Amino acid sequence: METIKVSDRTFRFYLGRDRIQAEVARVAREVSKDLESVARPLFVCVLNGAFVFASDLFRHLTLPDAEITFIRMKSYEGTRTTGKVKTIVGLIESVVDRDVVIVEDIVDSGYTMQRLVAQLGDLGARSIKVCCLLKKPEALKVPDLQLDYVALEIPNDFIVGYGLDYNEQGRYLPDIWVVSD
Repeated sequence: METIKVSDRTFRFYLGRDRIQAEVARVAREVSKDLESVARPLFVCVLNGAFVFASDLFRHLTLPDAEITFIRMKSYEGTRTTGKVKTIVGLIESVVDRDVVIVEDIVDSGYTMQRLVAQLGDLGARSIKVCCLLKKPEALKVPDLQLDYVALEIPNDFIVGYGLDYNEQGRYLPDIWVVSD
């Protein structure tokens, strides 16, 4: 079994880049089809983890007037969620009367996404859809949270790679690895 070391933890191979890219392309086709009649949809990428996913997703879209912006939120320390969501860098574009797609790397408890959806609604977004690379159904604590586009569902294990980190390390990995120690 192939393993790698990231910081002080050992991870084993979980999902390969080809499978990830196939799912990203599939989700991009779904988003493009659903939003083909929407003028200037705004994609809001949640940094830092979703930047790789958002970049790949955006390149697969067939929406010529789509725009992208970034927001930074944090709820993890080490391998555990703190249960508290901090906004580190806020949204600078107006979302008033805009159709917004939130692009997130992983939804586990759902608290970050619940807060962000509410904030965008309060700011006047016309519609809000959520697009995530990974969903952890076993960890979801917000039962009515709507995830419109999900690339992959995974067990409630800690992972690294493809933009996701362990203490800010391992984002560069093109595959996804799961903690093994």
